[in-house]
Amino acid sequence: MRMDANTIVVPLPGDDLLDAVERSFRVSFPESYRHFIKEHNGAVPITNMFSMNQQEYIIEKFLCILDDSESDPINGWYDIEVTITQIGDRLTDNEDLVGMNVVPIAALFSGDFICLDFRETEEPTVVIWFHEESEEFSPVTQKVATNILEFFELLSK
Repeated sequence: MRMDANTIVVPLPGDDLLDAVERSFRVSFPESYRHFIKEHNGAVPITNMFSMNQQEYIIEKFLCILDDSESDPINGWYDIEVTITQIGDRLTDNEDLVGMNVVPIAALFSGDFICLDFRETEEPTVVIWFHEESEEFSPVTQKVATNILEFFELLSK
């Protein structure tokens, strides 16, 4: 998968920042995603379309991880933590959950998000979270890939 190098958000997150985000969400990102975000933070994929169930989806951009989202007003809107602040109660089906079990990682042009779904397996699956259908504590998702590497393959075709 190739990324538009001009769209990478700097500074790139390091292990300390990724560890802090994982602790905050109470998840462990797959190593392949950690590697990806440390190199392509917030980037736009050159091949940004994938098909599923006879429908095409277009990735606007991958979300970024920023140490201080307020210091970057443009990319701050695409920070994972900022996104969760805006839609978090519609991402989980457990109002007592501490942390996150569905974590957005990419924005689609339709207003939906590609997410890592930690609800059923230790290694998260990749799902589309549908914003119009999801309600508070009732997320509507559809599985796209068994894991993040399989999802990246969809963008390499």
